[in-house]
Amino acid sequence: MNPTIHPAVDNGVRAGSDSFPGGTLHCHCASDRVEVAVKAQSAHNHVCGCTKCWKPDGATFSMVAVVPRDSLSVTAHEEKLDVVDPSAAIQRHACRGCGVHMYGRIENTGHPFHGLDFIHTELSDDSGWSAPEFAAFVSSIIESGTNPGDMDAVRSRLKELGLPPYDCLSPPLMDAIATHIAKAKGVL
Repeated sequence: MNPTIHPAVDNGVRAGSDSFPGGTLHCHCASDRVEVAVKAQSAHNHVCGCTKCWKPDGATFSMVAVVPRDSLSVTAHEEKLDVVDPSAAIQRHACRGCGVHMYGRIENTGHPFHGLDFIHTELSDDSGWSAPEFAAFVSSIIESGTNPGDMDAVRSRLKELGLPPYDCLSPPLMDAIATHIAKAKGVL
């Protein structure tokens, strides 16, 4: 039996659409749902094993992507949002009613990912969002209770799904972080 990764990929990764203009995300409340409009295609979509990201019930990994900050707006029930951990680099805005993380924002202008907001595309009924491309922070699922002896099977399943497993971010994103830091230090 295959290890469960995330409901959006367990039966295979669906391709996104290059012409997708964005969509609407909703929390899981039965009424008065928080609504977030995103007027852009997502990028760097991936499954994430960190313990900070919101995961749907039964998921081992979250699925998270980024969009330009100026493309995201809360269009309904913003009053229900609270920042989960004000000390975290990513300020995750979650619904008080259902606990779903609606978006994450980096306020530190010196952070390499400032200007990008983090979203969970599975919160949208719209199809066409970018497909997940890799798995990040894979070893961190042990911190959430995964048996260390199951890690070979988890990594094997991620590879079968076409999601190369990393214990950090993908090489292009790690290069972007290092480039940002080098420029800030005046090395580049």
